[in-house]
Amino acid sequence: MVGIIVQEHEPIDRALRRFKKKYERAGILKEYRRRTYYEKPSVKGKMMRQRAARRQHRIQEEQA
Repeated sequence: MVGIIVQEHEPIDRALRRFKKKYERAGILKEYRRRTYYEKPSVKGKMMRQRAARRQHRIQEEQA
């Protein structure tokens, strides 16, 4: 579970920003979205291959 301790005299905006960063780094929202519905293994594999292809394309673009 993600939580932060708000320091004395710390603006709520800064505390909220720290919480959001910690929440995002923990991958909670990503995990929630992944588990909200069942994804067939064939679809999951297809998505992973597409992601890998996009990643390779970006790497090649950066090197060129």
